[in-house]
Formats: sequence, C-alpha cells, structure tokens
Amino acid sequence: MFLRRRVPEKGPLKAAVIGVGAFGRHHCSKYQSLDGVALFAVADPSADVRANAIAQYGVQAVADWRDLLGKVDLVSICTPAITHAVIVRAFLNAGAHVLVEKPIATTLKDADELVALAAATGLVLTVGHQERFVFARTGLLDTAIVPREIQCWRRGPWTGRGDDVSAVLDLMIHDLDLAHTLVQSPVRDVMAEGGTQYGPFADEITATVTFANGAVAHFDTSRVALARKRGFRAIYDDGVIEIDFLTRTLTNTTPRALGSLEIGDPLGESVTSFVQAARDGAEPLVTAAQARDALKTALMIDEMVGPPMPVTRAPRIAAVG
Repeated sequence: MFLRRRVPEKGPLKAAVIGVGAFGRHHCSKYQSLDGVALFAVADPSADVRANAIAQYGVQAVADWRDLLGKVDLVSICTPAITHAVIVRAFLNAGAHVLVEKPIATTLKDADELVALAAATGLVLTVGHQERFVFARTGLLDTAIVPREIQCWRRGPWTGRGDDVSAVLDLMIHDLDLAHTLVQSPVRDVMAEGGTQYGPFADEITATVTFANGAVAHFDTSRVALARKRGFRAIYDDGVIEIDFLTRTLTNTTPRALGSLEIGDPLGESVTSFVQAARDGAEPLVTAAQARDALKTALMIDEMVGPPMPVTRAPRIAAVG
C-alpha cells in the first residue's frame, strides 16, 4: 500500500506531470505560473525529454512515474490513452488529486472503477476536456433549453499523435462531451462508419447519436483530412447557434444572449480549476462521471465502426499553366 497524502494546509502544493510531450510541457508551464503550487517533478521514459525538462523547469525528472507515488499532492497525466487507467489508479491510491488528459480510460470497466475510487478516497479526478471552458465562457452551457439537433465537425491533417486509439477516442470525444453536456439525456442509438489510413484504428469517422429525449447529434471527425475544419452547430426550436473555430466567430439566431467566442487559455483554466478543486473541495467543471459518459458513447461508436476500411480519396490534380 502506498503512502496516503493530504493537501497541506500551509505551503505550496506539490505537483507532478507524467509524460512531458506536447501537452505535458504545457501542463508544466501552467503549474509554474500558479501561486501556491510548486512543480515538484516530471516523469518521462525518454532521457532527452527528461534532460530538457530539467533545463527548462529546474525540477527533478524520473524515468518511472512510480517513483513519484506518495510524494506529490497533484498530478497531471499526459501519457498515451492506453496507459491512463493504470496511472490514474495508482496516484489516487497514493493520495494524489489527478487531472488526466482525455479520455479518462479506454474501457468502460476502468472508467467505472476510477470514478468509484475517486469518490471513495474523496480525491479530485478531472479530465482534460478543455473545450468545455471555451463553451462555458460564452454562456452556452448555462441554459436548460435542449437543442433538438447538434452538428460537430472536427477535421485536420495527420500529426502522428494519439494513434494508440481511434480518432473517436483521440478527437471526437471532445464533441461527445459537449453533446452530453448540452443534451443531458441517455444515449438511445448509435450509427457510425469509419476508415483508416495509418493503422488499425479508425482515422476518419462519421457518427449519429440519438438520445432518449429525441435529440440527435451528428459528428464528422478526421485526423487525416486534407484541410482543417472545426465547427459546431446547435439547432433549437427558436433558432440556431453556430461556432466556426477557425474564424473564431459565433452566430446566434436564438433569443438568448451569448458572449462572444473567446478561445482564451482553456488549458490554463482547466489546471486552475483542478488546483482550486483540490484545495477548496469545489467540484471541477469536468467531473470524472461526465468523462465516463462521453467515453461510453465513444466506445459504442468504435464498436459500431468495427474494423475500419481504408480511407480513399480522389487524387489531386496539379494545376496546369
């Protein structure tokens, strides 16, 4: 059994970041910018990454995250999705509050166990669905009026990140979280199809989710698209709300006033919310149970897609002249 720790009443909270890739480095910077928090250590299996972290952040760096169990109050887990459950479980058992990047886990059984463990230990477990903070800032999440239809499109070129899971768990899960937050109803039915280009998991998926209250959500997600497209549309009985994330514009024909779209610093807000929840006992904006619900729907879509067919595209013809 690992040493249990409590958040100290005095002195800075000790934070660690597990996995110091692109997202992990941002987490490190956010912790170092917060009063009352000390970035204590990072963990990463790469010697080069550890050396860079020592030079950039001036903290100790270990190869094995297990070396930090029982030594920190807060931890951000920014490792590949398939490792989330085992690392989250270990740090909760060691008495640390946990912020894990999405998804919360890759199986529903693991997610259920983590939700129960966080509740049993009284520790904060929140998940990096940072776009929730962008939507919350507009006021869109404040209304109890449910849209009858939601459309989400999220398409971009291949980056090589997140390929240990499908694009559903890698990207679409953000939109699934937003749909669940707006609709607040169980899923009744799922239809989906997908294709793969670089590996065994679907890189491009379209899905339709029907909720028990009759609302319908359509999702179009690709991590192998030729061009970037990112948008959201909610259709209500009294109007339409549409967001274009590339032009950063919000259009609203409903009678409800909304704030302008301000991207701001959603990761910074996520980390700050996490620290406040750990220190004050407040509920984070993204709860573990909510992340579990988004995961459940994502896994239903993955199951419906099954073994994806190869992505095929018409060849591009070079301009003449």
